[in-house]
Amino acid sequence: VQILTYLDGVVKVEETELQPRVGFLYPVLTHNISVFINATRERDSGQYMCTVNVVDDVTSTGKNVGVINLTVLVPPATPACRLHGSPTVGANVTLSCASDKGKPSPSYQWQRTAPTLQVFFPPAQDQAKGTLKLTNLSLDMAGLYVCTAENRAGSAECSIVLEV
Repeated sequence: VQILTYLDGVVKVEETELQPRVGFLYPVLTHNISVFINATRERDSGQYMCTVNVVDDVTSTGKNVGVINLTVLVPPATPACRLHGSPTVGANVTLSCASDKGKPSPSYQWQRTAPTLQVFFPPAQDQAKGTLKLTNLSLDMAGLYVCTAENRAGSAECSIVLEV
């Protein structure tokens, strides 16, 4: 889909959803035809191609196309923390954490913050799935558990109180 053209001294922005958010970064006569996209959205991700054709220039044939892939990163949405199982002494429970948005897919990190800080590692914690398996529960495992969903674009967290 063509989004932007410069022809015979006239800049034309085509009627696409990018229309109010796209344009040339510099005046075209500066020979820098960089473009900008304001207020990027995840659906702006894709392949963009720039084609330059100079009138009566036969030497540029085959060398006049530039292609770039754009990936718009999306920070994780606030995840949902859940408890699966019955939190009684001696039982096993799983805490889950899931964020329904994020690009790239977020990784998850659980920690207990109160009454004392505790960080978890595999196999108890699965950073890709967002789960934390707590086995053979005891009274001292009660406390506030916080899950952080994180990717290159940002982070978000949720928490759950475990009462044994």
